Amino acid sequence: MPRWTLIGPGLVAAATGVGAGDLVATLVAGAQYGYALLWAAVIGTVIKVALAEGVGRWTLASGRTVFDGWSSLPGRIGTGGRLNWATAYFAVYVAVWGFVYGAAAMSASALPLAALFPAVDLKVFAIASGLIGLGLTWWGGYRVFETVMAGLVGLMFVTVVGLAVVVAPDIPRLLTGLWPTLPEGSLFYTLGLIGGVGGTITMAAYGYWLRAKGWRGAGWIRVMRIDNRVAYGMTGLFVVAMLIVGAELLHAGGVALAGGDRGLLDLGEVLAARFGPVVATAFLIGFWAASFSSLIGVWNGVSLMFADFWAHMRGRPEDDGVGADGAPAFKVYALWLTFPPMALLFMDRPVALIIAYGALGSLFMPFLAGTLIWLLNSNRVAPEWRNGWVSNALMASAAVLFCVLAGRELVGLVSG
Repeated sequence: MPRWTLIGPGLVAAATGVGAGDLVATLVAGAQYGYALLWAAVIGTVIKVALAEGVGRWTLASGRTVFDGWSSLPGRIGTGGRLNWATAYFAVYVAVWGFVYGAAAMSASALPLAALFPAVDLKVFAIASGLIGLGLTWWGGYRVFETVMAGLVGLMFVTVVGLAVVVAPDIPRLLTGLWPTLPEGSLFYTLGLIGGVGGTITMAAYGYWLRAKGWRGAGWIRVMRIDNRVAYGMTGLFVVAMLIVGAELLHAGGVALAGGDRGLLDLGEVLAARFGPVVATAFLIGFWAASFSSLIGVWNGVSLMFADFWAHMRGRPEDDGVGADGAPAFKVYALWLTFPPMALLFMDRPVALIIAYGALGSLFMPFLAGTLIWLLNSNRVAPEWRNGWVSNALMASAAVLFCVLAGRELVGLVSG
């Protein structure tokens, strides 16, 4: 069997979900609270396993895409209309989110490259990253895409986990972090750590990658579950590794980082001073791998979802993603992610756009969790593949958690 066939779609989904922003959030958690929030990172990984498993189980057990499931929900808009409340939300979300995410992803991929090659302007690397992502999406096909993602995950593993080994974790103190505690002032930060790692809309793309892989029918559910658990277990390992770096290198030394992705550049400087330029360079390569894997994962996965949406709007739901990476709508959305966002690289992001993006982005995960509960407890799937109490409890917890986080995000946006 060729080696590439052993690579699962779960690896693609997990790598897409772990971006530079997730790594820096975990790093800052370790810097501020040491190992005290390790338990939150573990719970976050379990919740993401449950959500991705739900997407995969729906896809394989029903033989339908997640968008097909959303379109089957009641609440039709207009007489004879093809939109309902769920598909209308998706349409608005992907338009606004894609525009701003495109710029953010290109910038995040460019930051470590600009640090490695300071003579080149960051915008040059950002535009090049977007164009390379577009090229892989447009011409590469799923097999090439998956192989590239596997290589990027390998880089992340060697650099991120290797860095955790280099800083020499205190294992007994690390294990104490598995006992749930809430340091003073850490409540919302803890909720953010539980909810923030592992993707948003890209979790819904997992089912499309299962289909692209050729995994179809309920007979693949057992394989999918193994694939999903291994992949998100690796995600959890990345999170723990960054928490170790934050606790051992920053918390112990009282080092503060800048907010956002630039905090990882600060860490590169700390590493260069502590361990030398080789370690710092290796870390920046891992930073780039995390950022660029998220970029190409979104370019591919969300474009597949948009192609499915467009097929439904045309009244051709049978064109549900089979060969969709060659569909015009797939390419149109990849172009939308690439070229319009480049304008944001040259100007301040419009305030109204950021408010809309933040509101929609914070509300996607409760939307996904809530609709999965609806679909997987209905007669749309055979009884043996419906949710059990554990799946329902985890998905309901995710919905509540993300509603709280969404409320906080919206309050912050309005007050700001």
